[in-house]
Amino acid sequence: MNAREAVEFAKKNEIVMVDFKFTDLPGMWQHFSIPISEFGEDLFEDGLGFDGSSIRGWKTIESSDMLVVPDPTTAILDPFTQHKTLSLICDIVDPITRERYSRDPRHVASKAVNYLRQTAIGDTIHFGPEAEFFIFNSARFETGPAASFYYVDSREGRWNSGLDESEGNLAYKPRYKEGYFPVPPTDSFQDLRSEMVIELERAGIVIEAQHHEVGTGGQAEIDMKFGPLVDTADKLMLYKYIVKNVARRHNFSVTFMAKPIFGDNGSGMHCHQSIWKGNQPLFAGDKYAGLSDIGLWYIGGILKHAKALAVFTNPTTNSYRRLVPGYEAPINLAYSSRNRSAACRIPMYSPSPKAKRVEVRFPDPTCNPYLAFAAMAMAGIDGIENKIDPGEPLDKNLYALSPEEAANVPQMPSSLNEALEHLEADSDFLLKGDVFTPDLVETWIQYKRENEVEPVQLRPHPHEFELYFDA
Repeated sequence: MNAREAVEFAKKNEIVMVDFKFTDLPGMWQHFSIPISEFGEDLFEDGLGFDGSSIRGWKTIESSDMLVVPDPTTAILDPFTQHKTLSLICDIVDPITRERYSRDPRHVASKAVNYLRQTAIGDTIHFGPEAEFFIFNSARFETGPAASFYYVDSREGRWNSGLDESEGNLAYKPRYKEGYFPVPPTDSFQDLRSEMVIELERAGIVIEAQHHEVGTGGQAEIDMKFGPLVDTADKLMLYKYIVKNVARRHNFSVTFMAKPIFGDNGSGMHCHQSIWKGNQPLFAGDKYAGLSDIGLWYIGGILKHAKALAVFTNPTTNSYRRLVPGYEAPINLAYSSRNRSAACRIPMYSPSPKAKRVEVRFPDPTCNPYLAFAAMAMAGIDGIENKIDPGEPLDKNLYALSPEEAANVPQMPSSLNEALEHLEADSDFLLKGDVFTPDLVETWIQYKRENEVEPVQLRPHPHEFELYFDA
């Protein structure tokens, strides 16, 4: 839609409220609404004012006035509001200069695409994320000066096999690490996931598959079709919104946390990526696994900058509880065809050149998709520009390497603080074309240290009482 069509669409569908959504720096949707009487074509040019100092990682209070400018191409009917509501994703604009805001994640993603075009390497970069999540019946947590706990529960949790349930325990609960593809009744969330798919498709998101994932406790995956970088990031934000609200509709809670359950698989978000020029897929060729030199160089850039990328692709302290050996997490910075233990994989499902892509496996769904996609794109483009050789592929189980072999394979950072240190030492590739500004990188590092790393470091951990209380 354009602006006029969006206004006509609202009238035709008897909309009563218009909702404006945008993404804060950490990656959460924020919103506010206006009545339809205040909605007109002028808003798509003039925007609407709001207080930017109240948004995480944004303006300070002395320069807080900002504008949201809705993008008419993102208009959909919100499926979860009682009163008919038109939903629009917005860009953030300075009210004085009318320039887009440098810390607006959607703007960063747009600049990454523009930079690709400026290099003349290609004109489109596609992303296909595979976001995993857990479906819980209950989630409780609290931290205080004298107490700290979390408790999550699922009717599918293997830990409930011995529970005396009110209606009788029927025992169909996936074993730890054995939740991949069981049929009902072991998979008790088939209908819930199908309802999620129906709502996603109604909202314009093309879905390729849905299934139970490896983890017990209701781990799930719904795969969307790949698309251009900014559009896919928009759809991933909408995806998380729809999945959470469909779950809430049935009194379930969904989390995209990377590692909510100890001793079982965490939730990742493998990201399939490819660059095109016109109708030509640039990653297809006659090199390893059917890749071109451009495809291999892209991998080279990803592997070279992976430890700095982790700050954006794995942006929480909890992310690094997933990136440990033994749970299919790709901690080893290597590439391979078919081998899912490598950080970068070249899927071999189809011989078609159009299907040739690189799957980056270390990201998780807590990331801000605009920043994570943009950062990976910039790393891959840097690999192409500098013809970075990714080295030899490793076509063996990377978890079964001998100590001598393993010592030669670099690994992902083991903590968010370590990843932040790598970003401080390796951010030049992000700054090309003013895609990521120094201000954004510095703000991200400061925000993560002050609001996440240090608060977690300062608090006693419940397991420390097991280890040390009787010292």
